[in-house]
Amino acid sequence: MSAALAPSAQRSRSEAFPAEALIVDAIRDAAAAREPLLIEGHGSKSGMLRPVQAARTLSTESLSGISLYAPKELIISAWAGTPLSEIEAALAEGGQHLIAEPPDLSGLLAGSGRPQTLGGVVATNLSGPRRVAWGAMRDHVMGVRAVTGRAEVIRSGGRVLKNVTGLDLCKLLTGSHGTLGVITEVTLKVLPAPQATGTLVLPGLDAKAGVAALSAALGSPYGVSGAAWLPSEAAARVPGLDQIGDDVALVRIEEFPPSVGYRLGRLRDQFAVVDTMILDTAASLAVWKDVRDVVPLAPRTGDAVWRISVRPSAGPAVLAALNPKGVFGFLDWGGGLVWLTGPADGVTHAAVEAAANASAGTWTLMRAPDALRGSVRVVPEEAAALARITRAVKAALDPAGILNPGRLYAGL
Repeated sequence: MSAALAPSAQRSRSEAFPAEALIVDAIRDAAAAREPLLIEGHGSKSGMLRPVQAARTLSTESLSGISLYAPKELIISAWAGTPLSEIEAALAEGGQHLIAEPPDLSGLLAGSGRPQTLGGVVATNLSGPRRVAWGAMRDHVMGVRAVTGRAEVIRSGGRVLKNVTGLDLCKLLTGSHGTLGVITEVTLKVLPAPQATGTLVLPGLDAKAGVAALSAALGSPYGVSGAAWLPSEAAARVPGLDQIGDDVALVRIEEFPPSVGYRLGRLRDQFAVVDTMILDTAASLAVWKDVRDVVPLAPRTGDAVWRISVRPSAGPAVLAALNPKGVFGFLDWGGGLVWLTGPADGVTHAAVEAAANASAGTWTLMRAPDALRGSVRVVPEEAAALARITRAVKAALDPAGILNPGRLYAGL
């Protein structure tokens, strides 16, 4: 049985449908007039990817509220404009959490002070350190409601874990950055939150040795849920690591307190590293929140930010190739996610592209001045066959091309 909704949640659901109808009307009018729309929640990610040249903004801010929370069924549904903090608070009260650990990049993307929304996190498919063990945000989206560029409300998935019928539009819309439809409601799978969290800190390992240690930890039977490497400059920006004065590899375990202590001890014993540290739950939560939110990167005002996804063993090579060019970074996901910052110019951007391509990775320009964002590729160019599919899907769902035009690719 689903848990009964509180009266406020029931009102949120009943009142959200008129707000969704207003979005339908706005899209219908824009499509008829061929007027581009900037789609956003609270605008916390407006500095990401290419700038959208739009006649006006269509916000999901009024679509707010948790429409269903069924703790026993491990399901939560909420309207797209619901602040993520509200969802996390409700889950915490129920002893549960969001599996993908989505980061809060509002500060990094110059959206500081603007609350990130559920729809924005799903539309960008943002995932945090736990992605290395539990998968991306896309893997936990059970259902969506959205309004297409045809002003049609579509539904995909459902509110039960075994719902596998129909086209999986959930996967298509997750990570589409608002270019295929305006997400109005999302249903997510959730899990019980761990009772304890511990972190093994391995100091004195360079990037290559650090990733080797992280790989060994991830391949162990101890259930590692976070694996990151920070150079000394990055570690110095994280309270709890700032006194180490050296490069550090971080290994996280989450579970029941006795299990966490036992597994961390066994992991420590398998590494021949001097001066290892074990962080308790409070310290671990603070450190991994900073890693999640990319605090160690600390880009300078005006600098660009990139993220590269590669096979974990290639992460150190990417850092080594770009460091002489004034690009600084750290590694998450066991070495498979490279966060970078450096000069916001075409030469540096081309070097980042080249380093990603040399490692058969993918890259995203996460932040840069509008002049650079509007003049370079912000994601890799698709192969011809895949590009044809992308254009066909865009034409089917947004034939007038009014939803976040140009956000991912110029002219699309």
